[in-house]
Amino acid sequence: MSTTAVPPKKTNHIGLEVVQYKGGKTTLCAGCGHNAVSERIVEAFYEMGVEPWRVAKLSGIGCSSKSPAYFLNLSHGFNSVHGRAPAVATGAMLANRDLLGIVVTGDGDTASIGIGQFMHLLRRNLPLIYIIEDNGVYGLTKGQFSATSDYGAKSKGGSLNEMHKLDCCLLGIELGATLVARTFSGDKRQLLAILKAAIAHKGLSIIDVISPCVTFNDHPGSTMSYAYMKEHDVALHELDFIPHFDDIRLELEEGEARDVTMHDGSILRVKKLGRDYDPTDKMGAIRTLHEAEDAQEVVTGILYLNTQTKNFFDTLHMTDTPLASLPEQVTRPSKAALDEIMEELR
Repeated sequence: MSTTAVPPKKTNHIGLEVVQYKGGKTTLCAGCGHNAVSERIVEAFYEMGVEPWRVAKLSGIGCSSKSPAYFLNLSHGFNSVHGRAPAVATGAMLANRDLLGIVVTGDGDTASIGIGQFMHLLRRNLPLIYIIEDNGVYGLTKGQFSATSDYGAKSKGGSLNEMHKLDCCLLGIELGATLVARTFSGDKRQLLAILKAAIAHKGLSIIDVISPCVTFNDHPGSTMSYAYMKEHDVALHELDFIPHFDDIRLELEEGEARDVTMHDGSILRVKKLGRDYDPTDKMGAIRTLHEAEDAQEVVTGILYLNTQTKNFFDTLHMTDTPLASLPEQVTRPSKAALDEIMEELR
């Protein structure tokens, strides 16, 4: 009697199967761009070999903020108040710097009610992956224009947007984020490479993902529809990410690519497409975004990358030991210290 050998299960370099990186079944609309983002997050964390239980995933309120339920079931999670995910994430990361934090938010959650918190998150350069699932509408309140909607864009009902938009990537570059990217949920390869780079980065990563809303913003006249993005998406470069644990090196002719070494030793290889774009040039990135808006283009790729600036942990001179695990005798002031403080207040 012969038995058929069971093939070994496919695992990543730390021995985990992809199922251990998945989440619950999505309840978003069929075809929603947000689901593609969740799928790429699962893929990126699996391929990078991140232990799911070492991840803290956070969100605010909105269609986008449901997304953390659809990936990394074994991680820590917190669904916060509308627009307040940056504050909650800051507290979580300061309490346990060993966690890898990921916030999934939306254009309303970030650029409207949460804009004040977003500004302070940028200036602190907190080590965090901050994903904006950007569809240009308020999906839960029936499709009004959001603060990231383009001037002149047409709503599903036919009205035109007469307000100028907030560009979260421009804000990120100008105010202190050290990895800023824009991508399209339909570009799986580019989105995956950007997510891997963000995992390896030890500063604040802002990833603005144009993620079409199939219910309220996927019609002619929309500037955030699948059709518009396929016609107007201009990739700045071709991205390849080589993890530090992978010895493979892509062979490219000299002068065709630019390598950027990430904090963990991984390599982000930026291959030029038509233009020699330097993502480490801050002023060049700002100029490129303004030029793209004038040309009615949506430039995608890693817009800005700075691996030299101190992050928030370094600025605060934090101990390497997570604050949450420090013993009470270290965190609690002595009676003599308290007496000294009280005396100063007399």
